[in-house]
Amino acid sequence: MAAPFRVVLIGPECTGKTTLARGLAAALGAPWTPEAARLVAEASPTPLSSATVEPIARLMMALDDAARTTAARSLVHDTDLLSTVVYARHYYGECPAWIEAEARRRRADRYLLCVPDLPWSADGVRDRGEARTSLFAAFLSTLDAFSARIALVGGSGSGRLAAARVAVAAARAATT
Repeated sequence: MAAPFRVVLIGPECTGKTTLARGLAAALGAPWTPEAARLVAEASPTPLSSATVEPIARLMMALDDAARTTAARSLVHDTDLLSTVVYARHYYGECPAWIEAEARRRRADRYLLCVPDLPWSADGVRDRGEARTSLFAAFLSTLDAFSARIALVGGSGSGRLAAARVAVAAARAATT
């Protein structure tokens, strides 16, 4: 059985990744994995720190591994290890080398980089609305440095989902 085509929704905070991941997975009839950093943040009584980078990465890998065993044709991720790399560098100045190596090894088939064109909405986990533009640039340069295949996704609502579906269809067609 061939490995599933892996799509990752990636980008700064509050750019619609989770909503888009759920919608895209439903449209593709594919499983999806939630954002590991959010799961850790919501379960922790203390704020995320440099000490939580590695547990987040390990959880993300476990979620990915489990999803790969059930996915047939496609698999959708609400972020992956490349997000961990960007955020670790942004918040703590560096990322553990093993996470960067795993991010390269586990690179997805297509990254949908969400444009920060949606309104900011604080929710207790998101904390840097003013940094979305600089984080977007950091995601773009990191994806480029990791030779990731990307498509930008913007707009809102059904238009954003339609753009994501078109990007995935084009990416799949290019690989066959």
